[in-house]
Amino acid sequence: MPDFPECCDPVELLDLSGRKGLVIGIANERSLAWPAALHFRQAGAELAITYVNERTKTHVTPLAARLEAPIVLPCDVKAPQELDAVFDAIAERWGKLDFILHAIGSVPPADLHGRLTDCSAAGFSEAMAVSVHSLIRMAHLSEPLMTDGGSVITLSYLGGERVVENYNVMGPVKAALEATVRYLAHELGPSNIRVNAISAGPVLTRAASGLTGFSGLLEATKRAAPLLRNIEADEVGRTALLFASDYTSGITGEVLHVDAGVHIESPVVASEMNANREDSQ
Repeated sequence: MPDFPECCDPVELLDLSGRKGLVIGIANERSLAWPAALHFRQAGAELAITYVNERTKTHVTPLAARLEAPIVLPCDVKAPQELDAVFDAIAERWGKLDFILHAIGSVPPADLHGRLTDCSAAGFSEAMAVSVHSLIRMAHLSEPLMTDGGSVITLSYLGGERVVENYNVMGPVKAALEATVRYLAHELGPSNIRVNAISAGPVLTRAASGLTGFSGLLEATKRAAPLLRNIEADEVGRTALLFASDYTSGITGEVLHVDAGVHIESPVVASEMNANREDSQ
């Protein structure tokens, strides 16, 4: 075995043993939050899992059982008391929290499928409240529980940086989310709480399937990406594990692209999507 310097452990292992995490955003096995939760658990973390309502509970409860989650609660972030109840349960059972994965978003279909120009005030407010303000609220509730520091992770998409056809109102919403990551990182840094976003490439999830022309986006992304493929959900999960671990202890305020490199080729993607514009209308 090589002679390692004192600063380096000869055994490299992502170990979250003894750590407590909250995962919000599992709807089913196709959710991006699901492989992340699996990796957290396999690394030794104990997890709190939430579901939006009774309909999603049917799908989430068996997954929470596979994760051996001791806390499984409803959490519709549009009902503030439910989010408060989740954090109260965490405080009562664990008295601490080490990391959060925030993987939620919502917008009325009419506003998602229509032009941003025509978006209703109510639809815009809902999208901002669920996708952005809920992260702020979770950071607020987490701060007193992250006494030894912690990691707050959220999910974004390239449409918050560049125009992606049919992403519509969610573009400005993701842009706001990424700005929020930077401001929260600035404010929570003195408490050793890191805040980062993963900008994931398109993956066929339940939420993504609601986007107009999504199959065209997948094909355009595959052609444009330097790796010549779309990403897999597990690649997002492994990145979330990194952000929850000490391997990224010096990273905060970052938007890390996990998209097969397509963000460096985005003009091509825009061209591809514009070419498909008439087909999707």
